[in-house]
Order: sequence, then C-alpha cells, then structure tokens
Amino acid sequence: MTAHLQPPRSEAAEAIDMTAWNSSAAPSCRSALRAGAALALLAACGSYAVAQQGPATDWPTEKCNRYKKAYEQALNRQGKAGLSPDFIASHDAFLASNCQARADVCARSKEELDLANKLVLMAMSSGMSGTFLPFYCRS
Repeated sequence: MTAHLQPPRSEAAEAIDMTAWNSSAAPSCRSALRAGAALALLAACGSYAVAQQGPATDWPTEKCNRYKKAYEQALNRQGKAGLSPDFIASHDAFLASNCQARADVCARSKEELDLANKLVLMAMSSGMSGTFLPFYCRS
C-alpha cells in the first residue's frame, strides 16, 4: 500500500475545514463569494473613475472650449495685426454665444485667411466638424 504524504498545513488552514468546499453547498457559496467580490471591485473602480472624470460637459460646450483654446493659441502666435475690427467683433460674438451663433465670420485679408486656415486645421485635429466653424462670407 502506498502512503499519501500531505504537506504540513498552516494554522489558518487548520482552522478552516477545507472539506466544506467539496460539499454540495460549496459551488453556490463560491459563486456568491465571486459575485460579491466582483460587485465590490466594480463599485470601487466605478467610483474611482467618476472621481477622476469630474463634472461632465456636453459636447457643444466641449467643442467651444476646445475652439476658444485654439483661437487663443493662434492669436498668441500670429497677433492681431491685419485683422479687421469686423472680423474680431464677429468672431468674439461667436465665442460669447458659446459657439452657437450663426456662422458670420468673414475672412477677407491675408492675415484673416491665415488665421481662419489655422483654426480650421486646429479644430479638425481636435475632433470638430467643419460645420461647427464660424467662417462664412455672405456677400
């Protein structure tokens, strides 16, 4: 007859009767423990993700925020030389409306066209569509 050798058990293992895991109630008990652990993990991760995101903004506001940032960066690089008062005023009105006003910014000078082209590229690379932009010459 062959003797079965078992490794020494720790005190914790001795305290828990491991034969209970092999009983008919064990599978449902293990499933309940797994489900509980999964729920606890989801709750912890979900609250962490919400805490990291902060308050959500709607997409039109997010687009406008991105566009304002691009406009400020482009103006800081290029400056306002060559931009007409009408161009600046209509563009400022667009921004003041949270970018909801009718497209009415008409780029006429070389500097205005340069700025408009830069803003179009910056907007496109920030995930905005061309229909968002305020550039349109009515006459």
